[in-house]
Amino acid sequence: MKKPNLRLGCHLSSADGCFLAAVQANSIGANTFQTFTRNPRGGAVKPIEEMEFDEYLAGAADLDVSPILFHAPYTLNFAAAREEVLRFARDTLRDDLLRLERCPGQLYNFHPGSHVGQGPERGIELIAETLRTCVPAPCSTTILLETMSGKGSEVGRTFEELRAIIDAVGDACPAPLGVCLDTCHIWDAGYDIVNDLDGVLEEFDRVVGLGRLKAVHLNDSMNPLGAHKDRHAKIGEGHIGLDALVRVLKHSSLSHLPFELETPNEVDGYQREIALLRSRL
Repeated sequence: MKKPNLRLGCHLSSADGCFLAAVQANSIGANTFQTFTRNPRGGAVKPIEEMEFDEYLAGAADLDVSPILFHAPYTLNFAAAREEVLRFARDTLRDDLLRLERCPGQLYNFHPGSHVGQGPERGIELIAETLRTCVPAPCSTTILLETMSGKGSEVGRTFEELRAIIDAVGDACPAPLGVCLDTCHIWDAGYDIVNDLDGVLEEFDRVVGLGRLKAVHLNDSMNPLGAHKDRHAKIGEGHIGLDALVRVLKHSSLSHLPFELETPNEVDGYQREIALLRSRL
């Protein structure tokens, strides 16, 4: 029996604004979507009027497409050693969140950062400092730390590192703070969601708390368990597999969350994957 409240979508371009992205999501069977706040490989950003936030807010209920998971650019490093790199990341975060107040109540996801040789403890300290000092108040957007695969010097490769960031922020961040779980990333980090999904979620609950989990990136992986790489695969074509990803979708601790596909697809590929996943519910 299908779950009527399941929120399943994918990454879409908002080059023509969020309202038209929501229309496109609706047309391919999605009822949520993810999009970048700005150029993912740089800092260029559209004029706020061109984001169509007002149009989206006016039409989202009729379309039944919500929430939007906004993704920060990949170029941001909140654990950077170089001052100019850290300043760019912090300025972009502040500007993104100020702009998102025009579309309140959404989600904002970012990769915590790479410590680039400083050590994870210093990386955690810098990320937490950013969240304590650079989030504008008031802030209605929920900020999400993404689980990472552990390649290079990434911070966030373990649930303990995410918890350390959250603890170091404390009550100093004016925005709600949560986690986005990426299935490819945690698999690559060594969490066996194929054979022990319950155990992985119990560990997450013990370390971080399931109440902090606000979204899921639903991706297969090109790599075996614990590879510490980051290569997404299409649903059912990787080492995680379709059956395990369907179990993620249907799990009682997760099924109320928005799920976003980030598989290597164009829009028609996402449409096929959404239909495939919905057919298995």
